[in-house]
Amino acid sequence: MSEDLSAVEPSAEWLRLDNQICFALHAASRAFNALYRDALQPLGLTYPQYLVMLVLWEDGELPVKRIGERLRLDSGTLSPLLKRLEAAGLVRRERSAADERSVTVRLTSEGAALRAQALQLPVRVTGATGLDLAEIVELRQRLEQLTRAVDASALDGPGVVCG
Repeated sequence: MSEDLSAVEPSAEWLRLDNQICFALHAASRAFNALYRDALQPLGLTYPQYLVMLVLWEDGELPVKRIGERLRLDSGTLSPLLKRLEAAGLVRRERSAADERSVTVRLTSEGAALRAQALQLPVRVTGATGLDLAEIVELRQRLEQLTRAVDASALDGPGVVCG
């Protein structure tokens, strides 16, 4: 189904910015970050904090390690996010009695209540995309497929990732 790129002769066209899938994804990501920055301001959340809250609203109490796995964030990035959410009174972190190395995160009542305010965010974001719901579902599925392929490629060693 996919074309064998090893048989394609490289050309200068491959190095044009407008031909880079990585740049298209980067530009889309920056546009979404700007959209979410404005949309999340009334909630007092940054986009990464919103992602943490989404995981907790969905899964409830979780170990920090599991939150990091779900969000693809390392502990050096996740820990400061959790500290700020805890300082805002939205989550509580507790060391596990069974394993002192494990920290569990749970929503406070304020964090749980914030979910009701966030319910309109997906509607606003969907409207901003200019896509209908079926197109959004298809795009998300294709991006998930792309992520899996790039992850697998990274495990296999160097290869064309950006082009």
